[in-house]
Amino acid sequence: MRKPLLGALLALLLFGAGAAPAAATSHDAGTPTATVPARSTAPAPTVRAIDFAGTVALSNCSGSVVRTPGSQPSDPALVLSNGHCLETGFPAAGQVIVDRASTRSFTLLNSAGTGVATLRASKIAYATMTDTDISLYQLTSTYAQIQNSYGITALELNAARPVQGTAIKVVSGYWKRVYSCSIDGFAYRLKEGSWTWKDSVRYTSACDTIGGTSGSPVLDNTTGKVVAVNNTGNEDGGRCTLNNPCEVDQNGTVTVRPGINYAQETYGIVACVTTGNKIDLSLPEPR
Repeated sequence: MRKPLLGALLALLLFGAGAAPAAATSHDAGTPTATVPARSTAPAPTVRAIDFAGTVALSNCSGSVVRTPGSQPSDPALVLSNGHCLETGFPAAGQVIVDRASTRSFTLLNSAGTGVATLRASKIAYATMTDTDISLYQLTSTYAQIQNSYGITALELNAARPVQGTAIKVVSGYWKRVYSCSIDGFAYRLKEGSWTWKDSVRYTSACDTIGGTSGSPVLDNTTGKVVAVNNTGNEDGGRCTLNNPCEVDQNGTVTVRPGINYAQETYGIVACVTTGNKIDLSLPEPR
């Protein structure tokens, strides 16, 4: 798990920043003897700069204010983090938490990583460490209230499964640090202690995340959308133990990758969020 390391790292000053590169533009040069028609070009897609805006710091983890493509400004906002970051402790294997009251607070960060507000939860809308490792808190504030008061918009959850080779950034509100790497591949099953997660994202080695980065949004560099949530890594080469997850393939073969870190896909969340940002677990899973 990527919660803070006890007694360590407290003296570290870890800062980083990530931003999407500016789009290049070109101009056609005319000639002195003829008029050259302007070249028709399609407008460049709007890409959100990747920084700390919309991320949050929890007491023990990282997180982010997120929305689905169908979320409305008047909806109560959602905060995404890990199931193992709950204030009540780790959910047991097989446990699913829905609509549990919570007054947890979150420090909202601006693009520079400065705390600009304290947001408050009204409930844990959904949390589990079974098949995935996520928590979704519903806030007392709407997206419009957050936007109007602090000029910060929520990060959008991508509705499609991430793709191997995609350039990504892991943005930690707890440490105010950005990690840059790519999706190396996917673990059919990722096992850590008594928990097992399905189809986990495996990073290339450049994303050497540490304790406190749990719950950080994983953003596609091109779109700026959330494709996963950071949750764990193999710290010292252990086999399927706490803080040392192992990969298990379809044939049951176990692979240990010391120093490699992982995240849980988030596209499945989109299909379970209905009108008013309500969670409906009866809806069919995306394929």
